[in-house]
Amino acid sequence: MATPASNRALPAIQVDPTNKPYFDAAREGRLLIGLCKDTNKHFWYPRGCSPFTLSNNVELVEARGTGTIYTYTVMRTKEPYCVAYVELDEGVRVFTNIVDCDLDSLKIGQKVKVVFKPTQGDAPPATMFTPV
Repeated sequence: MATPASNRALPAIQVDPTNKPYFDAAREGRLLIGLCKDTNKHFWYPRGCSPFTLSNNVELVEARGTGTIYTYTVMRTKEPYCVAYVELDEGVRVFTNIVDCDLDSLKIGQKVKVVFKPTQGDAPPATMFTPV
């Protein structure tokens, strides 16, 4: 029997000056990740300081928005949902939800793409992934 992902209500995301560029891009359907300009390595979550060098020589760059499921678990609650680590094609791993699919058909290594799901109020959308 299939277990469809539920469309549960998502709480509003709090925007502040440090995450506003990320969520502005999300509203436009674009996924941003961090890039350390000292090492040329990507990182997640986007922030103003490199996790590699602690330098502020970083920038936000647009990711392709595609990757693979690195690991996941299905939460079999009243409204089933899936939490997962997705490894983006750029090499960083994102903790996220897998949505809009049969949760019983998910596999490690499965290709996924980013989707942005509405949250409550006028808040920016949440970053999630769905199978390709």
